[in-house]
Amino acid sequence: MPVGSVATAHRLLTEAVDALARAAGTGATDAELLSVLTVCEGLSRRLDRLTASTVSVLQRRGAFAERGYKSAAAALSDLLGWETFEARRRVHAADSVCPRIGLDGTEHPPRLAATAAAFASGHARLRHVEVIAKLLDSPAAHRLSPEVWAGAEAVLAEKTAQYTPTQLQSWGTDLIDKLDADGPEPDDRPPAPVNELHLLPHRGRPGGSLKGRFDDDALHDAIATLIDTMAAPRTGDDQRGAAQRQAEALAEVCGYVLDHGEVPESGGRRPHLNVIIGLEDLEGRARAAMLDFGGRLSPESLRLLACDAAVVPIVMNGAGQPLDVGRAKRTVPDGLRRAVAARDRGCARCGRPPGARYTT
Repeated sequence: MPVGSVATAHRLLTEAVDALARAAGTGATDAELLSVLTVCEGLSRRLDRLTASTVSVLQRRGAFAERGYKSAAAALSDLLGWETFEARRRVHAADSVCPRIGLDGTEHPPRLAATAAAFASGHARLRHVEVIAKLLDSPAAHRLSPEVWAGAEAVLAEKTAQYTPTQLQSWGTDLIDKLDADGPEPDDRPPAPVNELHLLPHRGRPGGSLKGRFDDDALHDAIATLIDTMAAPRTGDDQRGAAQRQAEALAEVCGYVLDHGEVPESGGRRPHLNVIIGLEDLEGRARAAMLDFGGRLSPESLRLLACDAAVVPIVMNGAGQPLDVGRAKRTVPDGLRRAVAARDRGCARCGRPPGARYTT
């Protein structure tokens, strides 16, 4: 609740708003209602200005940081219930039209001095301030000399009394473009080649998508040649479309490389698929499983994968904790084998020596 002088101001403001509401009652004439709208708009602009100056003072004092907030926008969003974008708008306005304090404590004029004056007089709305700040932060505006830049800001501030924010945006863009007649300096250097591939898992459903770009002709040609070769129809009755054949061809190539290629080790071993099975699914004969990157496997896909892949089952409980991690191969480690051979001097059941081979 407001306290002290703020409480008094709040009471007076509430009384004034109540008086406006009575003036806009059922018996009000059209002229009176229009006058109420004009007064409300003027008050709204003054309140926006007061909000900006208050935010600026709180930032200057470090009040938000003292309360544990990483930014002023985060503080305003939390304390006042504003959307993040709205909080950022207010903070940006405060930074643009409020006085700045130097390192030595000296107060300097606002970055947008003319806009600050228009904002304080009520000619400019908060949205006008945003438009002007955005126009003067553009690359074209940064190429202007300081004198021309300041002149453009003064002209834009003057137009706030005539143009809506949208109209000012269009008019101001043309103004900046005309002032920046020479444009950016020509760059004769060829653009740097871009080779990139993005793996994008779907949200809330299995699978994902690949998005890539290869400016290097050799890289693109190597990929295209391999996929084109592997994506040929398998039979005359192959009903798959070209896109599906190419997608499955890429997966087949990756699977072959994982099995036979010289792939760098990951965590001390060759990369392989981990199949994560919930305990309830395992008890129900593995009706579903999940892969490392979040995809889910149907029973049919799980059975097919188990036929020709090194599958390591990982059993999880309901809390997501691993209960058991399986093996890709059921082989006895060499150290353990030697220890057992030294202890038992052969097979504990039949007595055959440790180095004997069993045949069937």
